[in-house]
Amino acid sequence: MLESLKEATLEANLEIVRRGLVLYTFGNASGISRDEGLVVIKPSGVDYDRLKPEHMVVTDLEGAIVEGELRPSSDLKTHLALYKAFEEIGAVVHTHSENATAWAQAGREIPALGTTHADYFHGPVPCTRELTDDEIEGDYVLNTGTAIIDRFAGIDPLAVPAVLVAGHAPFAWGRDPHEASHNAVVLEAVAKMAFMTVMLNAQCGVSKTLLDRHYFRKHGARATYGQEKLI
Repeated sequence: MLESLKEATLEANLEIVRRGLVLYTFGNASGISRDEGLVVIKPSGVDYDRLKPEHMVVTDLEGAIVEGELRPSSDLKTHLALYKAFEEIGAVVHTHSENATAWAQAGREIPALGTTHADYFHGPVPCTRELTDDEIEGDYVLNTGTAIIDRFAGIDPLAVPAVLVAGHAPFAWGRDPHEASHNAVVLEAVAKMAFMTVMLNAQCGVSKTLLDRHYFRKHGARATYGQEKLI
């Protein structure tokens, strides 16, 4: 069942390890088949070097296991909430990468400070509000997803494909598992550069004109970056 999506989701999980975004089992990636209404996600607490496609867990959008003998990631309900709210996305990646997590722990959005940021994020990477005690003691994982969704009121999730959960860590997403893991890697790089930039000059920022110029050269109907045909 969903063998190609399992392969792609496994590869997204392995990519965030290769790129240094995950320590031990601190992360997970999932992908969704919109046609089937099913999600493929990493199993909880399994070492990445042991993962195989058959270890991926398939669930429906309510979290019921459809296929797989292992328990799904403990962050499953957050992933499911994002799939329900952001219908354009096809994959979600969660890490505790050091620099992005530092911004999340500080409760600060990552400001748009230059063209590297603008190539991927059309504006600051937002940070959620802190969860209340009741939300933490209740359905914490689902409430994390709700806090993300609330923060994205008025924000296009494809134009800003990542978020920082206050006191926690980042989530990123994309149209497919490859794009989601790619965005997670770029987010960490942007977070590191933003930290160094703010240390050097806390008053800096990128103009709206430059932000738009770089974002729209890679995104949208008038994008000019890259090739029409792969070579």
